[in-house]
Amino acid sequence: MVWARAALGPCALWGVLLLVAPAGAQRGRKKVVHVLEGESGSVVVQTAPGQVVSHRGGTIVLPCRYHYEATVHSHEGVRLKWTKVVEPLAFTDVFVALGPQHRAFGSYRGRAELQGDGPGDASLVLRNVTLQDYGHYECEVTNELEDDTGMVKLDLEGVVFPYHPRGGRYKLTFTEAQRACAEQDGILASAEQLHAAWRDGLDWCNAGWLRDGSVQYPVSQPREPCGGLRGAGGTGVGGGASGGVRNYGYRHNAEERYDAFCFTSNLPGRVFFLKPLRPLAFSGAARACAARGAAVAKVGQLFAAWKLQLLDRCTAGWLADGSARYPIVNPRARCGGLRPGVRNLGFPDPGRSLFGVYCYRAPGAPDPAPGGWGWGWAGGGGWAGGARDPAAWTPLRV
Repeated sequence: MVWARAALGPCALWGVLLLVAPAGAQRGRKKVVHVLEGESGSVVVQTAPGQVVSHRGGTIVLPCRYHYEATVHSHEGVRLKWTKVVEPLAFTDVFVALGPQHRAFGSYRGRAELQGDGPGDASLVLRNVTLQDYGHYECEVTNELEDDTGMVKLDLEGVVFPYHPRGGRYKLTFTEAQRACAEQDGILASAEQLHAAWRDGLDWCNAGWLRDGSVQYPVSQPREPCGGLRGAGGTGVGGGASGGVRNYGYRHNAEERYDAFCFTSNLPGRVFFLKPLRPLAFSGAARACAARGAAVAKVGQLFAAWKLQLLDRCTAGWLADGSARYPIVNPRARCGGLRPGVRNLGFPDPGRSLFGVYCYRAPGAPDPAPGGWGWGWAGGGGWAGGARDPAAWTPLRV
């Protein structure tokens, strides 16, 4: 961190704060902030306190306004720039505007634009919000040598879910955890999201990666194997008789292996359960969903349907990763206990015909068999004739 100071005159001083990103930081770059002192007409940026909240697929305004402490300045020639904080002192460009010239960058192209609500408005409109949009954004306003910045946090409505693949627990490096969450329609959860989930009752006695590279786990019902009855044996948020979020700190992300805590948000489509005429092996699940214009649901999609669409079904079904689960909104004793949640039966033998299947249909996708469906052999035969090859089954309307 380097400061430079020079005199501007009897009424003001200015400084330049030079922030240099750590060596090797991805998308890292130098960040220069001009800090004005005195009352020489400096620009002042104001952003929303706290956070703004949206959901996947939504439209949100990241509020930012600016004014001058003196009235002699014009709003012409002002550069407005939005960046996203991707890690401490590392930023990625989102949007920049200078007069009539506007440009969005990367995944924000076609989705980001200025609100333009009169002079002094630098607010950014972000459409079709994605999971990756979650995080902190910086609004920077520059006029010649004067500038100021403000920060806006974009939060998403959604659900945190623990995840490990078929290989078992504690098998994922940090990069593998990122990929595993993405494959299940999610992203690695933030520490703030995990803490909010713990406050909402999440209890999981297995440590998992978070997006900042730390490893933590939430305990709402304290017990000896999970950090002790009063939170002993680990640090973290909360603690005491009410449990807390146990924190292992930042771990070596290429060598150490843990589970993952993933986050997902609102579904644009619909998850539904298919109960076939007889149970399916995992290999038949994709064909069953395809018969209804859908695909086998991912774990994150089932969690989103449970949390945000209140899907409640006391029947286990296959999911895309080969696990079998079912969502319970209204707990009852015969459906896995007295707490709501997504019940997990693990990863059964995929060759055994055990379950139905949970499917996901994207918005606008037609249902080829709205009146019902079944499996059989074209030309007759139905379900009889055990010698027939199940691989030759085709979807038939019933």
